[in-house]
Formats: sequence, C-alpha cells, structure tokens
Amino acid sequence: MEKNWILIANGERARCFERAPDHALTELTDFVFPRASLSGQAGGGDLTGAAGKGHGRTGHAGTQFEPHTGAQDKAHGSFARQLADYLNNAVATQRCSALVLIASNQMLGELKPCLSIAAQKAVKRSLASDLTQFTGPELKKRVDQALTLPSR
Repeated sequence: MEKNWILIANGERARCFERAPDHALTELTDFVFPRASLSGQAGGGDLTGAAGKGHGRTGHAGTQFEPHTGAQDKAHGSFARQLADYLNNAVATQRCSALVLIASNQMLGELKPCLSIAAQKAVKRSLASDLTQFTGPELKKRVDQALTLPSR
C-alpha cells in the first residue's frame, strides 16, 4: 500500500500528514521556525555587508560586493533543509512512498533543491499555497480542493 505524505509549509511553520485512502489526514509532525533565535538580529540600521559598490581613491568606481544575506534568510534556508532532511529520510527508509508539497512560493523554492533524488521522484504534486493556518475539517477540505486543481 502506498503511503502518501503531505507537507504543508510556509516560512514559519510546517506540518506533515499521512493521507489515508479515504482522504483522512493524520498529523505526523509539526515544525516551527525558530523565530526566537532571530530576535535582535533583524532590522536595525546596520549596513555592514550590504550590497553595493566599494569606492576606490576617486570615489567613483570599485568592486562589486556579494549581496547581503540576512540572518532571517539564512535561517529560512536552514528551516527548509530541516524539512527536506525529514522528507529525505522518510523516503529513504520507505516510511513514505509519495509526497505532496503544499507550501508558500518562497518555501517551495527553498525546499525543492534540498530534496534528495529519491524524494524528488516521490513528489507527485507541488502546489504554491499556504494552508498552515487551517486545522481539522477545514484543512482536509482545502487539501482535497488543492489536490483536485490541475497541475501547473
């Protein structure tokens, strides 16, 4: 019997479900973005590492600096890798045979490259939608609706 898993995620939270043949959803795990570790790091007026031009003696020209990657962007990438590791392991240990990814655009973009080749092959659908705020019958209804939409 095929074990279908559905990952519902955005940049702050992810929930993984197993979908039964009758379409019932059983929550397997819940991931929460470690927001507390970023407190005090976001915002501010600190321009160190900001993208721009370095100025030589004349003040006109210089070299390009690498674009600044903020702490929050790095943490979101780490969160995506954590989710991918969980899915990669599930596919490798045959706890899951088919994956559906329903996530925000940004999370899909960060998550997909982190998936192993086997996990990529297990992905049956990926949809850009944020369903993380829904629970119970409303979540089931929205997942069912999302899965009936034509693939893009």
